[in-house]
Amino acid sequence: MIFRLYLFLFYIVAQQIFAQTPIISSGNIWKYLDNGTDQSTSWRNTGFNDEAWSSGASQFGYGDGDEATVVSYGGNQSNKHITTYFRKSFSIATLFPYYRLRVKRDDGIVVYINGNEVFRDNLATNQNYQTLASLATDDGNIWLETTIAGTNLQTGTNVIAVEVHQTAVTSSDISFDFELLPSNYTVSRGPYLQMGTSNSMQIRWRTNIGSTTQVNYGTNAANLSNNVVDATLTTEHIVNLPNLSPNTQYYYSVGTTTEVLQATELNYFITAPIIGTEKKTRVWITGDCGTGAPTQTAVKEKFLNYVGSQYIDLWLLLGDNAYSSGFDSEYQTRFFEPYQNDRIMKQTVLFPTPGNHDYYATNTAQTDHIMPYYSNFSLPSNGEVGGVPSGHKEYYSYNYANIHFVSLDSYGKETASNYRLYDATSPQITWLKADLAANTQKWTILYWHHPPYTMGSHTSDGENELKFIRENVVPILEQYKVDLVLCGHSHNYERSRLMKGHTGLEPTFNVTLHNPTTSSGKYDGSTDSCPYIKTSSLPNTGIIYVVAGSAGWAGGTQASYPHDAMYFSHTSNGGSLYLEIEANRLDAKWIADDGVIRDKFTMMKDVNIKQTITQATNLTNITLNASWIGNYAWQSTNFNTRSLIVSPINNTQYIVKDGSQCLADTFLIQITNPNCQPAWNLTSPIASNSLLKYEAGQNITANNLLNSGANVKYNAAKAVVLLPGFQAQNGVIFIASIGGCANVNAQWKSDEKSP
Repeated sequence: MIFRLYLFLFYIVAQQIFAQTPIISSGNIWKYLDNGTDQSTSWRNTGFNDEAWSSGASQFGYGDGDEATVVSYGGNQSNKHITTYFRKSFSIATLFPYYRLRVKRDDGIVVYINGNEVFRDNLATNQNYQTLASLATDDGNIWLETTIAGTNLQTGTNVIAVEVHQTAVTSSDISFDFELLPSNYTVSRGPYLQMGTSNSMQIRWRTNIGSTTQVNYGTNAANLSNNVVDATLTTEHIVNLPNLSPNTQYYYSVGTTTEVLQATELNYFITAPIIGTEKKTRVWITGDCGTGAPTQTAVKEKFLNYVGSQYIDLWLLLGDNAYSSGFDSEYQTRFFEPYQNDRIMKQTVLFPTPGNHDYYATNTAQTDHIMPYYSNFSLPSNGEVGGVPSGHKEYYSYNYANIHFVSLDSYGKETASNYRLYDATSPQITWLKADLAANTQKWTILYWHHPPYTMGSHTSDGENELKFIRENVVPILEQYKVDLVLCGHSHNYERSRLMKGHTGLEPTFNVTLHNPTTSSGKYDGSTDSCPYIKTSSLPNTGIIYVVAGSAGWAGGTQASYPHDAMYFSHTSNGGSLYLEIEANRLDAKWIADDGVIRDKFTMMKDVNIKQTITQATNLTNITLNASWIGNYAWQSTNFNTRSLIVSPINNTQYIVKDGSQCLADTFLIQITNPNCQPAWNLTSPIASNSLLKYEAGQNITANNLLNSGANVKYNAAKAVVLLPGFQAQNGVIFIASIGGCANVNAQWKSDEKSP
């Protein structure tokens, strides 16, 4: 037995050593073409004749000084070749299951093996020889690593073809290097992110066979100096990264203790900000997404096209995440595989909720929670990400920036007396009340699977889960600061206005009674489209309900579709919901599978303020800030900035409005002890968003800078002296006058113009 064990260990070690022997190494000879010509697509194929191309050893490039072979850019510094081509033939006697592909590239790259694409980075699809790379981030100093299946190669002769693209025709450098190594391992699932906080992140992935675990990470993509290692052999890899800094970008690689299995430019995340702070937060919401249908792919691609390079902070799943029964094999082929090669899964923390199809994988219907949904996701049931701990993986809450999220289970039965969500004394309802009562965040968003209002592929009047939730749960939500409810289940998109007090069947809905406003909320200048407005200090004036269950497919309506309570409904296209939340503004867009934004709405909190600012003297300037994020027009001025710096002139009123005449803030300044400054010596620059009046009983001397856009008046009884260094940039309105402190107790005359 001992002898056999030694033989087994020797075999494993030998396999690992052999697997690390490169097939192609840095320094190998390649053919290359650097004359800037258009090679179309035939050059990628195995039968292409590259005899006329040049030969050289990697690394290739110019401009960095570390090249083994310097390639040409064409001689014109202002119009360099965009694309350089590389080819290499090699032979394999025995195929491995997988291969590690490692590249250095500056700036964009596509790799083909035997004519088929196997790797792409920093370059849009359907490129030609004039297509510029999308990013230039690391100057080709980092080895990017990924795993490819052995089926991409063949025994005998193989050809690798590579094209490297510049990000600009004036780029100072280009780099290319390449390695190919056999491997027994591959990342078959993920990586994906869970349980993200301001100082920690969990990374999960699955390997095809049991292996050790290692994550390398750091704030510099070229130096992943930190690592977490686990020598236990497993296929399910779950790694917690501790002691991270808030709101900080970290790069990472995943693999075994002997090899990196994935490390690309897309493998990074940004930690959450400290809870309660304000940060523009981007959230992607997909309901009923795991279908494997073409709609699922189209919805994903149109969303990613719309957001471009913007980082997405959170990804919410609204249930029915893997059709048709939530089996692990369905999660693999219909959820993980459709998303895991895109940046969204590698970068964005995922927070799911279960649907009825997720529960179909259990052995005892809704009472048995032993199903792949709960093993595939790490769920913050103990308050790890904020909120009141639920103690249950089925439902939980968490905080991000100034937003409180709650994920509920609308289908499963709880172990205590088989309670459901809609049972008034259920543990879930008891916890929900405690959680909402303890919540102090600006925004509160709840999501679960079964919608209380829908006439799409399901009816909220005829199905008990939906009907009972509307009757028993909605009144609870209206008692607390809930702003938005997101659900799936119906395979369409439906959206209400602000709504309150409607718990009956659809025919009982009354616009006058149940909608506090008739606005569409689109905030686009169309008729009656002002944003929905709420005040944090007042009782809840309404909730917006959204059904977004068409991220995987669309279709199906009831006889009374659309539901009377839903302002906007759409069933012919799939789509996903996108939220942008910053400070006291929330914007939502429903992006359809054809790329069209078919619905949008905006909600704001604590705007239209009326504020009296009391100050003891008129010697310190006051900064006024509009209460919203958007556009601004300060009444009777030319200023369109959010903030305005003004002189504290007694009984002066300032009004700022938005361009749609939906919002207005009013500031009244009162000075309790106005006086006249004997003299001013002004040396500090004056900002462009300044409407200022300096008055002196004697003299004003100034050698300061007035930035473009400022509106400034210097008024002195004896003299205004502009010293060397005084400068008024173009666009400044400036008045110097002799008159003393006549306007200490008067309003600013906003119609004054420069002579």
